[in-house]
Amino acid sequence: MGIPGSGLAKGLAVTLRTMTRKSHTAQYPDAQPELPPRTRGVIGLFEENCTVCMLCARECPDWCIYIDSHKETVPPAAPGGRERSRNVLDRFAIDFALCMYCGICIEVCPFDALFWSPEFEYAEEDIRDLTHERDKLREWMWTVPAPPALDPRAEEPKEIAAARKAADKLAAEAVQAEAERGSGGTDASGTANETASGTENGNGAAS
Repeated sequence: MGIPGSGLAKGLAVTLRTMTRKSHTAQYPDAQPELPPRTRGVIGLFEENCTVCMLCARECPDWCIYIDSHKETVPPAAPGGRERSRNVLDRFAIDFALCMYCGICIEVCPFDALFWSPEFEYAEEDIRDLTHERDKLREWMWTVPAPPALDPRAEEPKEIAAARKAADKLAAEAVQAEAERGSGGTDASGTANETASGTENGNGAAS
């Protein structure tokens, strides 16, 4: 049978030893956590890229994306052209009280209008304030990290190579057309000078 109170003494000894050591617990918010750059914190909206296709709202499993829009008639770009209609965004809101941060809306967006931000400090006292309207979602875009740089050893994507080839071809055609216009102007001026010179010589011979 052990000595009465020995267990308590051992526990106090452990406590005393621990008190002299450095704490391993990071106390938030005094110590900010180091988060990976692609942390799923909050969603930012790049409004200029949104075409109101409604794909993100339809694919959201929590139905927490609210979009309102109206159609607007755009006049033709050139005389004789046809008018066309386009969707104009009136409201884009995300209810983060319902969002489960699955990222489906970001993945399915075909126009890169939604991005992950690592910011997570947006707790509210009122749950209704967790519905962020488009102005608030636009502010989160300032906290979205830049995309990682491409590997210089990686093969260039086919789309970029094709676009660069087409641009080089158009530039070469433009230079060639400019050169042809310049040579055509020179030939025309030379012909005019020769005609004028011949006329003067004929007038001199007649006199």
